[in-house]
Amino acid sequence: MNVAQDLSFLALISNAHLIVQLIMALLLIVSLTSWTYIFRKMFAIRAARRQTEQFERSFWAGGNLNTLHQSATSQRDQNGALARIFESGMGEFIKGKQASRDALDMGAVLDGARRAMRAAFQRELDALDVHLNFLASVGSVSPYIGLLGTVWGIMNAFRGLANVQQATLAAVAPGIAEALIATAIGLFAAIPAVVAYNRFSHDIDRLAIRFESFVEEFSNILQRQSH
Repeated sequence: MNVAQDLSFLALISNAHLIVQLIMALLLIVSLTSWTYIFRKMFAIRAARRQTEQFERSFWAGGNLNTLHQSATSQRDQNGALARIFESGMGEFIKGKQASRDALDMGAVLDGARRAMRAAFQRELDALDVHLNFLASVGSVSPYIGLLGTVWGIMNAFRGLANVQQATLAAVAPGIAEALIATAIGLFAAIPAVVAYNRFSHDIDRLAIRFESFVEEFSNILQRQSH
């Protein structure tokens, strides 16, 4: 077998030490899982942004809040995060207003509606943040796992030279090349995960600002309606 064949990608992987092969397999599994979460999160954030824009248009169109609340309740899963935040606040406001006829208690009713929206806001953010920690872990740990495979492979390559009377580059090159593949796979897993994590964190932060602004604006609307 010639040098070109010995240094082909598949040949290097198949000839690598068992420990290095296990590390490569682990990194490939982590990379595939990472890409799965990346695509799922990309579609989820895109849908959340679209649903938020649709609900904002409906809300600020000036329609009846009770009608909008009924619509949000009947189509809870289709309307998106902002609609569910509105539904929580409006539902708590309606229940509190029905339970208390005393004007002095309207402050407590408004506080209850605000707390309900805050709780829904946190639930929606938690749902959007799912799997982000995994991407962050992949981005930070994968290069070190790959480096472990590289160090182990290079150690074995130099240990193999102990049985060779004359060490040449041709003798040590395949072992070093096998070892470096582990680092390459580690970087292949880490780089997309880091880029995706930063991008998704930015998008979720922007959605969080829109949700928080809506909570404050809707609280002011409810306060005006309570008088």
